[in-house]
Amino acid sequence: MTNPFGTVPPEAILEGRATDAYFDRTRETLAHAGKNPHVVAEVTADQFPTGEFEVLTGIADVATLLSGRSVDVDALPDGQLFDGGPVARIEGDYLAFAELETALLGLLSQASAFATAALEVRRAAPDSRVLSFGARHVHPSIASVVERAALLAGLDGFSHVAAGEVLGREASGTMPHALMFCFGEGNQADAWAAFDEAVAEDVPRVALTDTFWDEKSESLLAAETVEDLAGVRLDTTGSRRGDFRHIAREIRWELDARGHEDVEIFLSGGLGPGDLRELRDVADGFGVGGAITDADPVDFALDIVALDGDPVSKRGKLSGVKEVYRTPEGGHGVALADCGEPDGDEGDEGEALLEPLIRDGEVVREESLAAATDRCLADAEAVGFSVIQGGASGLEERPECSEGSE
Repeated sequence: MTNPFGTVPPEAILEGRATDAYFDRTRETLAHAGKNPHVVAEVTADQFPTGEFEVLTGIADVATLLSGRSVDVDALPDGQLFDGGPVARIEGDYLAFAELETALLGLLSQASAFATAALEVRRAAPDSRVLSFGARHVHPSIASVVERAALLAGLDGFSHVAAGEVLGREASGTMPHALMFCFGEGNQADAWAAFDEAVAEDVPRVALTDTFWDEKSESLLAAETVEDLAGVRLDTTGSRRGDFRHIAREIRWELDARGHEDVEIFLSGGLGPGDLRELRDVADGFGVGGAITDADPVDFALDIVALDGDPVSKRGKLSGVKEVYRTPEGGHGVALADCGEPDGDEGDEGEALLEPLIRDGEVVREESLAAATDRCLADAEAVGFSVIQGGASGLEERPECSEGSE
């Protein structure tokens, strides 16, 4: 059966059919009128810095989408944090890429949202083991987008098997409540023992200990049942967990009192960055799902800013080709591209962030996930990214700058 789940096939995306109808109408109209101007278009979320940094990803997909088209593209590196101004710039005849706008924005918007939310989670518990459990909240066809974004933001792993095959990483996970139900109440020890006997030796022995009885009782029973128990996982429903922090502390106390100091405590079930900050000193690791996948897509737009060499913009947008900059102290700013590099708070020159991605249809830059992860985490430190953001940019925008200005 072809395309059994009703998703748009890759060839439709690459051919420009995954588009809004008005771009088809635009192509027809311009072809009829004999018009095909040379343009510069920019992808932006905010015109000016707001103090709210987000993570950019999806750049490799944009390169794939625009490869072979007669355009030049500059873009921020994968994993770079941004705060206002363009994250990508396309130059070429408009009809070389007009119908790709819808797909291009979609490739960036959702992946960047997942990565930003995952970075919030990572920064909330920087020393904890954190896994992405959110694939069940999205269409299966984009599960690898979620898990890649989680890895890019520094999370330690994910649960989705097929995503692991796409990314070349092994999925993590041990047992669901369904396994416990299949053995029945009172037979929890049989379930854990069967798991221990059945799965590969390299799979950590982490027992789910909140199915039928009190979490402390099941945790102690699991520790007594499985000889090399690595940890216990509590996935207690929010309506029943009460004071989750106290429960974790109580379990830790009772495990230690019985010589099970090496058994770790892993928490999951509707947790977000605030929960991780509250629990990170009483738990060794977390599974996080909806806090990542529920993120609102970044509201990117693509706008023409120069037409046949002249600045142009719609009302409310900024005309002219622009550059974005970062200073060593983490300042971020926007300036016209021919202005030169603006100074930061301490007089340091800003570093231009847009880099060549495509030249005349040929991809000229490739980066690994590992490099993007390193960049994301380093940039988060540089800009002071946190769940609670805000504040002024470290660079001053210079809208008055024009060609020849210093």
